[in-house]
Amino acid sequence: MNAWKAIIVAILIGFPLSATAQSGLVVVELFTSQGCSSCPPADALLHRLTKREDVLPLALHVDYWDYIGWKDQFARPDHTLRQKGYAHAGGRNMIYTPQMVIMGQDDVVGADAMELADAIAKHRQILPPVAVYAAREGAFLHLTLRPLVVLPQEPLMIQLVRFAPVKSVEITRGELAGSQFDYANVVEGWQQLQPWDGQNELSFSVPLNGAQPVAVLVQRGEHGPILAAARVE
Repeated sequence: MNAWKAIIVAILIGFPLSATAQSGLVVVELFTSQGCSSCPPADALLHRLTKREDVLPLALHVDYWDYIGWKDQFARPDHTLRQKGYAHAGGRNMIYTPQMVIMGQDDVVGADAMELADAIAKHRQILPPVAVYAAREGAFLHLTLRPLVVLPQEPLMIQLVRFAPVKSVEITRGELAGSQFDYANVVEGWQQLQPWDGQNELSFSVPLNGAQPVAVLVQRGEHGPILAAARVE
């Protein structure tokens, strides 16, 4: 990468653009594993993305590398199934780590900062077709979804994601033995709240235990494009 490209990557990945240029949140899902020797650069890149207000980075640890000597402490079979669902929807016959999926549509090799920056910039130019208003009040999360354009009559899924901002792990076996990492925005729960037809405004509340941050996603089905997202600290 030449010096000019490095500057562009630093601007797009490391710093948000001005508030006047912002559109909706760009959701970046990283499929990663503590048993994958090529994943740390992607994990570090995701960590840098947490500094941006216009990007929602999420780390989904998968379980299919657990057999090589180290069981990923954050891995969930559901994360592997989600990655397989994206592969199927995109006509791909394989999954790998590290992989980043942007807005449920574009996938890049997780450590490719330039390609990721291009994908984020592309989705920042797209105004979200749905407005998501989310507020925490006591033990409840209040949600209002409003269509901003005429949407096709197809099922949309409203999803609630619980994640930990930082989790530290010392790895003692496997390919990364002897390393310690701080993992960012580690997904700890992924809940399908309810379907929505996207035709009329919808308001409802859901119980919300604990003080950890959450995100709300509006997605076509379970593995289609993500139309809009909101983050609640």
